[in-house]
Amino acid sequence: MRSEAYKFVRRYDERRRATPRLAISRNRSGFSYLGVLILVAVMSIALTGAGRYWSTIVKREREAELLYRGDQIRKAIAAYYNNPPEGQEKAYPRQFSDLLKDPRYPNLKRHLRKWYTDPMTRESWVYVMDAAKRLKGVHSAHQGTPLKKGNFPREYRDFENAQTYQDWAFVFIPKK
Repeated sequence: MRSEAYKFVRRYDERRRATPRLAISRNRSGFSYLGVLILVAVMSIALTGAGRYWSTIVKREREAELLYRGDQIRKAIAAYYNNPPEGQEKAYPRQFSDLLKDPRYPNLKRHLRKWYTDPMTRESWVYVMDAAKRLKGVHSAHQGTPLKKGNFPREYRDFENAQTYQDWAFVFIPKK
């Protein structure tokens, strides 16, 4: 009986031996691995390009937000300057918080609806002061190169020659 069991095991092992068809498929298994490696390399290159594209989109959105917020602050300074209470002369605000709540009026008067931060640095603005140390404008502290080089509103045509975001100064200059 042992010899029959041995023959059965032997036959089973003989069936498991590599046939020419199995040997060919074993030689192809390296190609699958190589194909996966090439696929991973192509995907990483595509993701790198997508990341660059996405970062450009984010930078453009931040530039647009910088233009919006800076313009709002410049308009608030203009409103503060051009609307003094009766009997007072026109002057720039002493500090940024004066735009949020004008201390010259007994009732609440706002020239700016909320405290805007610099969208490029996500911190406070750099203040542009006049000779009397009053706030006449703001600019960003970011030293990066702007993507936007043209198509600015009339008030900001000087931004076309800007080398950094620090050159984008939102300053109110009264007309005489």
